[in-house]
Amino acid sequence: MGNLLYVVAVILIILWAIGFLGYHAGGLIHILLVIAIIAVILNVIKRA
Repeated sequence: MGNLLYVVAVILIILWAIGFLGYHAGGLIHILLVIAIIAVILNVIKRA
């Protein structure tokens, strides 16, 4: 399950970067970034 969260976080960060650099989709891009950061934090907490 932890590995899946890491994969989701990486995918969301990549989508954020593509959207931020290419499309400027507004608030949706920043929501994706926040979700990715939360997923990474949850993954770190579960490993500890």
